Amino acid sequence: MAGSRHRAESRRLQLPLLCLLLQGATAILFAIFVRYNQETDAALWHGGNHSNADNEFYFRYPSFQDVHTMVFVGFGFLMAFLQRYGFSSLGFTFLIAAFALQWATLVQGFLHSFHGGHIHVGVESMINADFCAGAVLISFGAVLGRTGPAQLLLLALLEVVLFGINEFVLLSLLGVRDAGGSMTIHTFGAYFGLVLSRLLHRPQLHKSQHRQSSVYHSDLFAMIGTLFLWIFWPSFNSAPTSLGASQHRTALNTYYSLTASTLSTFTMSALVGPNGRLDMVHIQNAALAGGVVVGTASEMMLTPFGALAAGFLAGAVSTLGYKFLMPTLESKFKVQDTCGVHNLHGMPGVLGALLGALGAWLATHNAYGEGLEEVFPLVAGGHRSATSQAVYQLFGLFVTLTFAFVGGALSGLLLRLPLLGAPPDSQCFEDQVYWEVPGESEEEAQGPLRTQQPDTQA
Repeated sequence: MAGSRHRAESRRLQLPLLCLLLQGATAILFAIFVRYNQETDAALWHGGNHSNADNEFYFRYPSFQDVHTMVFVGFGFLMAFLQRYGFSSLGFTFLIAAFALQWATLVQGFLHSFHGGHIHVGVESMINADFCAGAVLISFGAVLGRTGPAQLLLLALLEVVLFGINEFVLLSLLGVRDAGGSMTIHTFGAYFGLVLSRLLHRPQLHKSQHRQSSVYHSDLFAMIGTLFLWIFWPSFNSAPTSLGASQHRTALNTYYSLTASTLSTFTMSALVGPNGRLDMVHIQNAALAGGVVVGTASEMMLTPFGALAAGFLAGAVSTLGYKFLMPTLESKFKVQDTCGVHNLHGMPGVLGALLGALGAWLATHNAYGEGLEEVFPLVAGGHRSATSQAVYQLFGLFVTLTFAFVGGALSGLLLRLPLLGAPPDSQCFEDQVYWEVPGESEEEAQGPLRTQQPDTQA
């Protein structure tokens, strides 16, 4: 009891102090460095000969709305499948994404839009910050239920920096094309989270298997997240692409790939399920793999057939991963992947990177015409051949995996520090540790927890 009271008092101060510290620091940095860009600043916009209809807001904001909805509603509800962890899944998604958006604005700004001593922000920077927050939430999914809010804020603090550096290396230094983030978002976020999960391994969690399962209504909530993500994924992939044919093509490729991954998921789930019955976990997750697998290649001349083929393959691989590979990762490699991010984001992300390399290798002036400049500017300008661009694409995958593995390991070492107040084994996957749960008195909430196994550190 004394230990429980001590942990409760530590939580009372730890999260507020960390939130105030991080918000105060980012606010000071915003005051010093962040300014409106030309599309947003009243003096700069009206000082030129512009029509209001030409403002970037009208072209980019609809895509931003969709991406923003995916980050907060889609990811949040997708992780609400645990029967006693819904408040934490949604609430902690809200918390770390809100912080990540501010911190990513600074990190990405210093790397991509730092001019005249200032970071210039607009709709495009908002979209890019959402992408970064999405990668952090993917990593969060791997350790869902086993980390506290203070740990998650520090995870976001470190991961946003490494995400920004990896993104800068790939897109700016190597000239890699990755419109929908198969590498920079999904592969990076997944393997960062998996390595982190390995460092935070808890050998006694198998004794609380009942808390790691879902119930009927929690799976319905998770399916809400799936549908939001599924519907808006074409916007997610196309938001940063060039306006016009590239953006239009990106949305179409993603749209068809998602439809194929959905049918593939239903097919494989029925084939591998007991008595031919579908598994809702497969439907919630693997049906989305089509959006991940075409991320890198979505702006390329993939063709509608290619999009269907890629999506069908991704759905099958993801479903089989949930059925066969996920248990092996935990039993053999001690990787406890709560949300199965390896199946939804990791493997489809790697497949997407390979598909992007293939698309670059096949790029020709005959296929793209003048549009080659928008998709592969270095190839169109004669600075690279299509083959060398494909090699750079593959090297970008290697760089991403390197950043993810090193970053996940560093984060794991940081988050293992006892002072961060990780929940003990007996209280993992429980909202009651961090939230007031309606309808349960304090005695009722604490009673079942005292009957679990003794606290065991990771």
